[in-house]
Parts: sequence; structure tokens; C-alpha cells
Amino acid sequence: MTVGFVMLVHTALHRAEQVARHWATHGCPVVIHVDRRVKKENYQPFVDSLSDLDNVVFSKRHACDWGTWSLVAASQDASELMLSRFPEARHVYLSSGSCLPLRPVEDLKQYLAARPMTNFIESVTTEDVPWTVGGLDAERFTLRFPFSWKKQRRLFDKYVAFQRKIGYRRKIPDGLVPHLGSQWWCLTRQTLSAILEDPERKTYDAYFKRVWIPDESYYQTLVRIYSNNIESRSLTLSKFDYQGKPHIFYDDHLQLLRRSDCFVARKMWPKAERLYATFLNTDVNPMKGAEPNPGKIDRIFSKAVERRVMGREGLYMQSRLPSHGKGHGKTSAPYSIFEGFTDLFEDFDLWLTRAVGARVHGHLFAPERAEFSGGQKLFSGAQSDHAALRDYNPLGFLTSLIWNTRGERQCFMFGPRDNQAISWLVATDPNAQISVITGAWAVTLFRSNRSFTEIRREAARLQKIEAEHIEILRSQHVKARVRIWTMADFIESQMEPLQAIIDEIGPRNVRRLTEAPRMRDLTGFSQFLQNLKNQGMKPHLMGDFPVGSEPDTHPRERKRPYLVK
Repeated sequence: MTVGFVMLVHTALHRAEQVARHWATHGCPVVIHVDRRVKKENYQPFVDSLSDLDNVVFSKRHACDWGTWSLVAASQDASELMLSRFPEARHVYLSSGSCLPLRPVEDLKQYLAARPMTNFIESVTTEDVPWTVGGLDAERFTLRFPFSWKKQRRLFDKYVAFQRKIGYRRKIPDGLVPHLGSQWWCLTRQTLSAILEDPERKTYDAYFKRVWIPDESYYQTLVRIYSNNIESRSLTLSKFDYQGKPHIFYDDHLQLLRRSDCFVARKMWPKAERLYATFLNTDVNPMKGAEPNPGKIDRIFSKAVERRVMGREGLYMQSRLPSHGKGHGKTSAPYSIFEGFTDLFEDFDLWLTRAVGARVHGHLFAPERAEFSGGQKLFSGAQSDHAALRDYNPLGFLTSLIWNTRGERQCFMFGPRDNQAISWLVATDPNAQISVITGAWAVTLFRSNRSFTEIRREAARLQKIEAEHIEILRSQHVKARVRIWTMADFIESQMEPLQAIIDEIGPRNVRRLTEAPRMRDLTGFSQFLQNLKNQGMKPHLMGDFPVGSEPDTHPRERKRPYLVK
């Protein structure tokens, strides 16, 4: 007694010939169905290549379409031929032309011989099916599906909607409880012959001809009538992605396939030379006697599906641009944004570089150009400092910069003069650390050599922009770590906020800080703010600077030391 293989073939005939010859030369009869759409000039050489084997035959050909009755009809004709021509076949194993045996044929024979009455077929009720993709579970058994889902999608959808609208429901034949499962099964001769020779077969066939994807429900439902000895699992390893499409195995999946301990796997890439050379080699037997356990590799496939759906943190690709709300994270690594610091302090970027050892850029979103560190015109990932290129997709510019510099902390300056398109991105990004000194932009205006009319107009514009930006940073949707000080509050106790920033960015093994960055000379700044008020503009973001009291640009030494790198 042995196991017979029914193969459904429609492409890569040379690979199907290799696998069929492997099974046949190891004492297993093989019945092959070749899709009728395969041209005669390809079909006949395929038949001739196996003509030297007495236990390989070809069944009646059908034109097969995905999700239609033609696949069931092909397997029925091939199975009937198997049962009539090869009485020694105790089990019949349904496979495809893209299947590849992973273990020696003798190992499979022994496994089935120890379970002579067991049917291996995934058979689950519609209520318990978690894997269907496309929306139709129970409805596939109660509606009619005369149109192909792949080739006539518009007619398919409209006809389904029409049946729902009029409340149409098909009657399920008496005694049938619909079940679903993998198309690939291994049934005992007794069970398979009972299904094919049932007096009610015409009734069942007529019903399933209008069921959606009947190859995943015909045998899975009828097997429950004729056998109580069912293991609801397939001996064939087949994995599917989130769209319900089968995963394709390549040469670099060799160790993964070995780890599964399964007897057969699909779907193989036809050019996977290493896989075919390894698993069709009768001298290689790494998995003899092991129980098939595809669950060993489920975690890897789940991770692959998750990466395909969600992507990698902070990586935006043309092939997988995520929809709104999808994706693990907006950026791939932590980064820091400083607003108002370069207006208030001299050479703040150089001081920060020494303090934390991070990569410190200037205003990356300045109107003139992206101010990369060191004045570079091109930065990691071939990103240009050209403003027009950057502003074509500011969000992509920032996320690409963070992605291309993973492993190195990026810091950059920002303010109301810059392109504000990134405000919502950084505000809702958990990787962002944002430190803001509100109103500090007024220091640059105070030190400029412009007419006061121009200064007042520019101050009103910048204050409006920064106020809108601050409103975003204080939104309930913010996920970034945000610290906001008015300019007056920051100057009053500048060492404490600087210490908080250094502690968060810098490494843990730090020394004591003894000095802050050098503040710009603000003599006359309070009168400057009063002049703005006198001209009809109310500067409210700077905090309280009373007229006649100049800010202390040299913070007093404190008893408690501060940390620095």
C-alpha cells in the first residue's frame, strides 16, 4: 500500500516534471491534470517527458479559473482516475505543480501507514474561520456566484449587492454543514471514493458550482459526512499574506522550510534551483521521523505580514506608502528640535555639539536652504540643501533624514521664519523632543538694521505664525516631548531648562556643567518691545519685560552644579 499524488499543473511544467518523477520513482502513482489553457506545443513535450513511467498518467483537462468550480472538477476527474487505475493507493494526496516535497517519500509513507484511517484536511465551520480575506464567509454558501471574482470583478460585486438588496438566499442541501479549509488535502481511499460515488453527488455538485471558491469548501464539507476520523490540518505547508495571496518560497528560505518539518510545501519559485536540488536529493534526509509543525515558522510569517502592512518605523517607500493611521511610527529614531535658541544664544549649535555629541544642524527648513551641519550641500542619503527640492515634500525630507542617520542623534533649529509644514508631523511623533523659547525671534529683529515699520510688520507676522505653531504643540493629539518657555522665564533661570535638555539628549556618564552658552547682548530690548506696543503691535509671546529693567544675560552661579557631557 502506498500514497498516490494528484497534481494540478498550469505553469512551470519542467518543475512539475521533476517533482512527478521524484514521487513516481519512489513507488507513488501520480495523476496529473494540466490546465487546458496550456498550449499543445508545451503540453505534449511535458507528457512525453514522463512517458517512460508506468505509474504516471494524465487526466481529462479543464480550463481552470481561480475561485471557480473548474478546480474541483479537475480534482474529481484526476481522483477518479487515481482510484480506478491504482488500487494500491491507500491515501490520495492533492498537490499543485508548484509543490515541492520537503521530506523523503518513505517518511511520508510510514507516517500515513501508521494512520491508515486518518483524513488530513483542514475543515472548519464558517463561524470559526479567522483567515478568510475578502469579506464573504457564510454568504459564499447562500448567494450565487456565476461571475469570476478576478476577471469579472465589477459584475461579481454588482451581483452580490443585488442579491443582498432583494434578500436572496440559496437553500443549503439537507445534511450539509458548510466547512472551509485549505485546498490541499490527503484523504483515505475509503473517504474519497465515498465522496465521489455518493448517490447525491449530482445534487451536491450542482450546489457547489455556485459557491464562491468551492475548492476550499467542497471536500472540506463533504468529508464530514463520510468520516469521523479527521485531523483538521493540511500536510502541505502553505502560507498567505494579508491579502490572501500565497507566499512564494525562494532559495534563501531553505532553512526555514527545513524547520517546518512538513512533508510538502507550496508555492515554490520556479527558478529556486537550490531548493529543488536540495529537497529532491534522496541522500538528504534532515527531518526523518519528525511531526509536521508549521507553527514553528508562524512567528516569522506573522512578522513578515506585519512588516508588509505596517512597514518599518520611519521608512516611507513608493511600494508601501502607508495610509493615514497606518505604520508603527512617523520616524525611525529620536531627534531634537530647538526653537528660539539660536536667536537668544551666540554659537548655540557649537555649544550643543560639545555638550551632547549629537549631530547639530542649523535651520533645516529655512527659506533659503537646508542648513546642514558643517555647511554641507549634500547630506546622508543624497539629500540636497536646495529649498525647492526640500519643500516639494517637507515631511518626506525630515523622515528621510532621520532614517538615513539612524544611530546618530539629530538636532536642528526651527522657528517661525521656517517652512511650517512639519508642525503636525513633529508634534504627533513620539520620537521628537521639542524645546521652544517663545518670542526669541524678536531678538533677531531687535538686532537687525531695518526700519521700524518693517520690523513691526515682520514681528506681527512671525508672532502669528509662532502662536499657531504653539497651539499645535499644546494640542491634545501631541505625542512629542514638548517643553515651552517664554523668553522672560527662560532667561530668569536659564540653567535649569538647559540642564533638562542636556539630561535627556546626552549620555548617562556625564560630568558637571559649569557654564551656559553665551547669550546675546539684550541691552535696550525691553524698550524695543515697548516701541512695538507703541506702534500698535502687542508682543505677548516674549513674557514680561518691564520697561527699564534689562534681562540678566549673565546667570548667577548656583550652589548646585549642572551636568554636561
